[in-house]
Amino acid sequence: MTQYHVGDSLIRFKNAAMARHKDLVVINTKYVKAVFEALKRAGWVREIEEVSARELKIHIAYMHKEPVVMNLKLVSSPGLHVYMNVDELKLRKKSTTLILSTPNGVMSSKEAVKSNNAGEVIVEIW
Repeated sequence: MTQYHVGDSLIRFKNAAMARHKDLVVINTKYVKAVFEALKRAGWVREIEEVSARELKIHIAYMHKEPVVMNLKLVSSPGLHVYMNVDELKLRKKSTTLILSTPNGVMSSKEAVKSNNAGEVIVEIW
């Protein structure tokens, strides 16, 4: 059993997408659910179902029979927290999406810039 549920769930999400699975089941915590809700708003996840009090079923988004998510990199870990302010987020011109934990909740980098929030970078997806 892992102690870093968000990191484990995101890596399982990446592996399921690379193996062309339609969905996967992850542990249900408030933080994991908030991260996958942010991924859903960003278009990387099609649907989130609460299977039980302990499990979430994540439906992976596909486009033209290919998974939308092709690569994913965990940025922060329990031993190393990486933070970005709004100016650093505005300077990023890459085609990647960052998922951040901000004081106003978990959101994508686009949502964070729009609402002028900064915070800890959880994952980078492209």
